[in-house]
Order: sequence, then C-alpha cells, then structure tokens
Amino acid sequence: MNEFLLEHKNLITFILEILAAVTGLLLYKKYKLTAAKFFIYFLVYLSICDFAGSYVKYIYNDGFLSFLEGTVFVRNFWWSTLFWKIGAILFFTFYYKKILETKRFKKIVKYCGYSFCLFSFIYIVFNRDDYFTRFFPIIDVLGAIIIFMCTVFYFIEILQSDKILTFYKSLDFYISVAIFIWWLIITPTVFYDIYMSSRDWNYIFLRRYIYISANIFMYLTYTFALIWCKPENK
Repeated sequence: MNEFLLEHKNLITFILEILAAVTGLLLYKKYKLTAAKFFIYFLVYLSICDFAGSYVKYIYNDGFLSFLEGTVFVRNFWWSTLFWKIGAILFFTFYYKKILETKRFKKIVKYCGYSFCLFSFIYIVFNRDDYFTRFFPIIDVLGAIIIFMCTVFYFIEILQSDKILTFYKSLDFYISVAIFIWWLIITPTVFYDIYMSSRDWNYIFLRRYIYISANIFMYLTYTFALIWCKPENK
C-alpha cells in the first residue's frame, strides 16, 4: 500500500483535488449565497493549477514541450511557489477576512496578506535565479504563520460565540482544521530539503509519504465537509 501511494503520489493528489472541486461545483447552489462559494472557486483553481504544473512531463522524450529543455522551466519550482506557496496564502487571507467578524482580526489579516505579498515579490526578485531551482523556506514559514494566525482567530471567535454549539456543522470549521493541520505537518519538512539536493532517498521517500498523507487528509476533509455541512451567513 505504501509503495502504491509513493509511486502514484501526484496522480492520487490530483484525483482528490478534482473530487473536492467537483463536489463543490455540484453543491454550488447550496453555498452560492455564502462566502463558501469563494472556497469552491479556490478548489477549482487548485485543480487547474496543479494540472498545469504537470507540464514538465512533456518536456523530455520528445514531448510536445521539448523546446523548453535546457531552459529554466524544466522544473516547476517556480510554478508551485507562485500558485500554492504564495497564491494559496493570499486566498486564505482573503477568505478569512470574509468570514471573520472581529474588526481587529480582519484588519490584521488584511495587512498581513499585503505584507506577505510584497515581501514574497521582493524576495523573489532578489533571488530570481533560485526561484526556478528550489523552494524558499522563508516564504513557506511566513505563509504557515499567516495560516496559523487566520485559523486561530477563527477558533477564538467560535469559542467566544454561540457558534461553539454547532461548530461541527460549519464548513469554515473543517476548512480551518484541515488547512491548520496540513501546514503544521508540512512546514517542518522545509528545513530538511537539503537532503533532497543530496539525494538522500530515505528522506525523499519519507517526505513523499508525509505529503501524500497530508494531501489525502486535507482533500477528503474538504469533500466530506462540503457534503455534510450547512450553509452559513446567508
């Protein structure tokens, strides 16, 4: 089973992304009057961007993108950084600004999102060569901090309101739990990516297993939550 997961990691993740996105689209009418509709758009965005990131498979062996061979685009670090490590963080700052009710929390989230975007852009400009060859730990860590901040703000609001009585029916609760745990699991791995460059296969297999396990948990949680939960704040 473990070997199957590792061998088909990308395919399994893509299938789970599609499952969550299609579930959201099928239930769009249920959530169209709530902020959750933006989350459904986000799931579709992830599926499209992840599919686009697979372009690297068509560069070698006379693929139709073989003209990219020998260029900086032969690896998709740049794309993953752009659409997930930066794009996902900016989406969640937007989303939590929508669902949070405390003005102070909303303002903090908004300005943290702006600051993160500006910092990421400047950092990439000054490290543009590395942008195509590796991930940036500093962007990962800052992104994780923003995710933790957003979700903690949300949990605080739940504890301080009547929502605590029906939290298990809230889509936003499951989104927050899933994304919090995903980033909590994945973030520490960025400090060990030196073993990727040294081709430490024990670490590489462990890292792949961590990622696929976290992805399975996150996307299945999203799919379940979209089906189970009731719309909020119409």
